[in-house]
Amino acid sequence: MAVSTVRLDVVSAEDQLFSGDVRFIQVTGSEGELGILPNHTPLLTALDPGMVRIETPEGDEEFFYINGGVMEVQPDVVTILSDTAVRGGDLDEQAAEKAIREAREAMTHATPDMTYAEAAAELARAVAQLRVLQQMRKRKGG
Repeated sequence: MAVSTVRLDVVSAEDQLFSGDVRFIQVTGSEGELGILPNHTPLLTALDPGMVRIETPEGDEEFFYINGGVMEVQPDVVTILSDTAVRGGDLDEQAAEKAIREAREAMTHATPDMTYAEAAAELARAVAQLRVLQQMRKRKGG
């Protein structure tokens, strides 16, 4: 029996990070976690900063971080559009941890450089990046 797949395109403002057939897509939607399989009901949804996890036809997993965006699901193609998207392996853990510290500091002590809302948004993005890294480690056994 042939493996059922759906075409996925992950596109950022800078680059097309992924284009190919996948068996499964997991993404953080504005209403919570979504799992997309081939022949999914059409859907258009906003995405929160977080992880995109895909399973290839060979059974391998790939991870991406997006800073939010939109996803359009059609029965045979899924498109994820985000201003910023990064392959999970290209994330910088130390930079994310530094961004968390700086955002928390900015939230505690008002500065002219960053409002509370900007600091909270930066904190959410950095935490989401660390979660992608943690999920990658967990899934890959260490």
